[in-house]
Amino acid sequence: MAPDAGRPLTRDDLVRAILGTDPEYTSDEIARVAEVDVDVTRRLWRALGFPEYDEAEVAFTRADVDALSLLQSTVDAEVIDFDTALNLTRALGTTMARLADWEVAALVPQLPGGEGTAQTRLAAALALLANVGEPFEHLLIYAFRRHLAAAVSRIESLGSDDEELKTTEVTVGFADIVAFTALSNEIGEERVGDLVEVFESRCHDVVSSRGGRVIKSLGDSVLFISDDPVRALEIADGIIGVIGRDPRMPDVRLGLASGGVVMRMGDVFGPPVNLAARLTAVARRNRVIVDEATSAMLPEDRFDTRALPARPLRGFGLVEPIAVRVL
Repeated sequence: MAPDAGRPLTRDDLVRAILGTDPEYTSDEIARVAEVDVDVTRRLWRALGFPEYDEAEVAFTRADVDALSLLQSTVDAEVIDFDTALNLTRALGTTMARLADWEVAALVPQLPGGEGTAQTRLAAALALLANVGEPFEHLLIYAFRRHLAAAVSRIESLGSDDEELKTTEVTVGFADIVAFTALSNEIGEERVGDLVEVFESRCHDVVSSRGGRVIKSLGDSVLFISDDPVRALEIADGIIGVIGRDPRMPDVRLGLASGGVVMRMGDVFGPPVNLAARLTAVARRNRVIVDEATSAMLPEDRFDTRALPARPLRGFGLVEPIAVRVL
């Protein structure tokens, strides 16, 4: 929706251009129009990650009505139950919130800077939205379908046993920047942001190119998984190669552990996740430390393993870490 000609642009114009319309419903009105209980409306809205509005506040659009009606009709048709719908909505909200923040942060540097340029920046933002918004919406659907197909294929390969679907055998890896807190205090906020962006993007490229999956980034660390321990070690060695051996980047350390994990809401849970994190803390700079389960699955002609002195790891008691080097 284009702003009125002849008046100054406002932030509301940018929001209106993104949403395509103005809000016209209160929470009670949207529930009535969509024929959905008010409490259900509020639960789904919270699941998307948005704050609740006052009952009299006009905050919802026709698109909100359509989305709510579509979701409720899916539940009414017994395609999925309400708890599943709530979980899917929460996953969608969490993912889209992070993606939106990421996209805005990437696009803001494309806008003009300097004092007295508010109108110029808003105009540039509207033009950028017009040229970038639609292509990226198509890309979003394309990427989702591609990842959905890959996820379905992984589940299909597990077989029909319900127990197999509850846990997945993987190798979990943590890549961690050494002494990140001290480093961030030295180089300042802007450079820290650039460093983290390079760290995450390089880790993502290495993990993806070797058939692994990045589960999440935590600023100074990246959690990834691989279905194959050999590929997991290749990923770890690749991360050291593009980060730890780059003189412009800080040192890294990696911990890997193998075993059964539970996958929920795009995250992974289980002892291997915790153990990999603990092992990372005891790894030397630009080195990989693994657990016994991972070491036992590595071919001796491709990897050199060396048992380190046993040490206590929180939650696991006395553990003997194993240093690994690609031959």
